[in-house]
Amino acid sequence: MRSIRSLPPAPRSTVPDKREAILRAATNVFARNGYFNSKVADVARVAGVADGTVYLYFKSKEEILRSIFERGVSEVVAEARAELSTLTDPREKLRRIAQLHLERLSADRDLAVVFQVELRGSTKFMAEFSAAGLAEYLRLIRETFAEGQRAGLFRVELNAKVVAKILFGALDEMATNWILSPRNYKLAPLADQVLDIFLNGVTAR
Repeated sequence: MRSIRSLPPAPRSTVPDKREAILRAATNVFARNGYFNSKVADVARVAGVADGTVYLYFKSKEEILRSIFERGVSEVVAEARAELSTLTDPREKLRRIAQLHLERLSADRDLAVVFQVELRGSTKFMAEFSAAGLAEYLRLIRETFAEGQRAGLFRVELNAKVVAKILFGALDEMATNWILSPRNYKLAPLADQVLDIFLNGVTAR
């Protein structure tokens, strides 16, 4: 794990959006030092702002963590909804959701570490914020699966809520294993494997 001292501060004159700079810096700091080992002063230094400036945008370190999570989820949901609007087959829509999920995390390892490791270390966060924050993402999967049920593509007796959690859980596990594995491999291509198993099962035909 790299020390916070190895992360250079952002030049104060080139920070166009201080709130965004703070969130980006916090993502880097939390990923490298761990959430509980990080201080607001560390985040401020890397963001290139004064310590007090952080508190103008966030009441606490916990609020910074929650904001990283909420922003990440809202961005991927917005991107997914935009792309799904161009697709007609619910199966391809689910595939694209899975691809976006793993592509987003593989493109930003620090964000992936925060999502898959650091967020899980806060019992309060998991109890109070995680379920609510993931609701929109799970709703997107659920709606897409239900669309496929209406089209006769998926089994109508299946509970769409359960199905959505199963797909999310599979993708979540792939991302966590990628972060923790000592092997160096690409995460994004695993989306197609997950969807193949999800849509076709494991029984030989």
